[in-house]
Amino acid sequence: MLASLGLSTDNTLALEPAARVCLFLVDGLGAEMLAAHPGTAPFLSAHLRGTLTAGFPSSTPTSLATLGTGAPPGEHGMVGIQMAVPGEGRLFNCLRWTAPGLPVDPDVWQPAETVYQRMAAAGVDPVYVAPASFDGTGLTRAVYRGMRYWAAETAGERVEAVRHALRETSYVTVYYGDVDRAGHVGGWGSGAWLEQLAVVDRMAERIAESLPPGAVLYVTADHGMINATDKVDVDHRPDLREGVLMLGGEARARHVYTRPGAAEGVLETWREALHGRAWVVTREEAADTGWFGRRVRREWLGRIGDVLAVPYGECVIVASAAEPVESSLTGYHGSLTPAEQNVPLLEIRR
Repeated sequence: MLASLGLSTDNTLALEPAARVCLFLVDGLGAEMLAAHPGTAPFLSAHLRGTLTAGFPSSTPTSLATLGTGAPPGEHGMVGIQMAVPGEGRLFNCLRWTAPGLPVDPDVWQPAETVYQRMAAAGVDPVYVAPASFDGTGLTRAVYRGMRYWAAETAGERVEAVRHALRETSYVTVYYGDVDRAGHVGGWGSGAWLEQLAVVDRMAERIAESLPPGAVLYVTADHGMINATDKVDVDHRPDLREGVLMLGGEARARHVYTRPGAAEGVLETWREALHGRAWVVTREEAADTGWFGRRVRREWLGRIGDVLAVPYGECVIVASAAEPVESSLTGYHGSLTPAEQNVPLLEIRR
């Protein structure tokens, strides 16, 4: 998109030039999910340009950092929802931006320059339209540095905010999270989820109708989703707790931090217990095979679990005592499956 605005020569997607760009980011709208319900989203379905692949884990903080920096997870360091703070023996939740002990500085945790900072340096005033509750949060500061925040709550208010913003600037991102929320609670494909998909379809149509001449609307997502039917509860499995110091990550992408000298035993136990349900690898195997991109910066290695357990199929790894709300959900994401990593890319031009 920077290239389409004439601000970069890196145009991997071969996007055509545009005077103004709007990115509509729909949290949780996987490519397979959209393809399964064209009748509920006829406008979106009619403007499909192709499919993109989210990084690993296929989760909101990781994908937002990838979009915001143009770099893969191994470069920007947002390698999970719950990550170890290296050398401190505590977990940091980068979605809520919470951790016991001292606060975590977003500029230090994710130090890479954002594309929005590059836009601002080039004279563009990028605008981010999202709910007021996200303004000023650690995650917003980490991945949206350089953006001017426009708070808007309802779908209609966000459409109007985009319309006004595109009169003032040449770049706008608008975020909508209720598709993801409905999928987590009731499962993707549920009645509530379909209602939210219809809302997004109408939002995209209204934004497209309001585009000024020479403008383009792109629609994409941060990840897809699966509906879980097989839950492995670590808090009811003493064998899976043995040798484990901290359990991080999330239900479809677990970071397992082990006690000194226990890594090999934990790896063997988890591989045996989850055979046929999850990929279980070491930190080094995950990094060397490119799960986080071509390379992982040395300073980020300590954030990754000694062992990673990444379910496939409809399996999730929950911790009902430590994470009661997360363990009760229906829809999940984070793994390496196409259902979770493949997201649509749509294009509408004026």
